[in-house]
Amino acid sequence: MNNLKNQITDTLKTAMRAKDMATLTVLRSLQAAIKQIEVDDRIELDDNQVLAVVEKQVKQRKESVKAFTAADREDLASKEQAEIEVLSQFLPEAMTEEELDSLIEQTISAQGATSMKDMGKVMNSLRPIIAGRADPSLASAKIKAKLG
Repeated sequence: MNNLKNQITDTLKTAMRAKDMATLTVLRSLQAAIKQIEVDDRIELDDNQVLAVVEKQVKQRKESVKAFTAADREDLASKEQAEIEVLSQFLPEAMTEEELDSLIEQTISAQGATSMKDMGKVMNSLRPIIAGRADPSLASAKIKAKLG
């Protein structure tokens, strides 16, 4: 079974052989984050949980890019952007805007959602489907627009 953790390890080994230090640093940091959770919670993470760790790391770096860009530090922003690209290879293929809109429509009608008080229900049923494939804040904004 070639799971996500094995893919990360294989990519790390390839980066080592290629002496690609930038990629190596990012992947080691990712593996450390995964290992930390496994040790703290005394569990073995499955692919969905590893995916959540990757998403969190990408999100942190996106926030850093915004901060560095706002502070006019393009050198640091581009370094973070390069790290996002390394991490993104472990995320499933991104959903198109049309796919997301269609999925939101289906979920709203399946849930029978009619107002903003149904927002949580809709978001909770969407979350596992869009994990790693669409930005939850974008989905949330689209749901608000449809229900509001």
